[in-house]
Amino acid sequence: MTAATWDRAGVARWLQEYGVYVAVAGLLLFNIAFTTNFLSVGNFRTQLVQAAPVCVVALGMALVIGTEGVDLSVGAVMALSAAVIPLYLGYGALPSIALALVAGLIAGMFNGVLVAYLGIQPIVATLALLVGGRGLALVLANGQLVQLHDPAFLFLGTGDVLGVPVGVFAAALFSVAVALLVGRTTFGRHLVAIGGNRAASVLAGVPVRRVLIGVYAICGVLAAVAGVLSTARLGASDPADVGLLMELSAITAVVVGGTPLTGGRVRVLGTVMGALLMQLVRATLIKHNLPDSTAQMAQAAIIVGAVYLARERSSR
Repeated sequence: MTAATWDRAGVARWLQEYGVYVAVAGLLLFNIAFTTNFLSVGNFRTQLVQAAPVCVVALGMALVIGTEGVDLSVGAVMALSAAVIPLYLGYGALPSIALALVAGLIAGMFNGVLVAYLGIQPIVATLALLVGGRGLALVLANGQLVQLHDPAFLFLGTGDVLGVPVGVFAAALFSVAVALLVGRTTFGRHLVAIGGNRAASVLAGVPVRRVLIGVYAICGVLAAVAGVLSTARLGASDPADVGLLMELSAITAVVVGGTPLTGGRVRVLGTVMGALLMQLVRATLIKHNLPDSTAQMAQAAIIVGAVYLARERSSR
């Protein structure tokens, strides 16, 4: 193998490991230099609050991708949780939130059963819920946007915990929880092993089906959490818009954070930084008078680049 080949592989490996941190730092420096009022406390608060739902969904997506799977239904699950909330908010904020999370749990377990027991490819299994889940949400909501007025529920979108916005606080807690799950539990070791080599995991006695159902269930619950946070921040239930294209943002955050699409590894901190990168890209383009569609194109370009780097790394 030539020195040039080694250099190329080394660059790809370094970029996959640390590229997301360099990109975030670069965008921060660019905005500090060229974006008006970027350093204000209010702006930083806004960016973190907007990044929080992406971060929560991406954490669940990272677990799924770690098993060599993918979940295209996360945006639809967010919409489904948003549709459930106003149906039960009359009984109080806690029951409505609990039922929204149960809806996410059921949706995730449905995906897990299709993948684990029926052997359906994850992209196909979750595509069914991507379409059907949002359709069900629109039916539950009668196709209408519903304004919400419960102060206890709206606190999730406007309140603080120890001076930190509730959504950001929740994203930080879930980040720590997922990091501990992956790094300190048997379940975490099993899901990484499944992504590395499913056949070997079966022979080693790993309960592959149970782990897969658990992974997709966790992903569904986290998507529902993101749906609840987004709905509370909006102050209204809007299943037609909540979670739209979230699957793209979540997958991009995971991949640019260093978790390979081929599974066998989960990088939690990288995923969190990937979510921040997605928000910074969008905010930077919008603040410089470029349309939101440009941010979607940028996300697509980023994920293509990340997948290319992953392929370069694995092929050397």
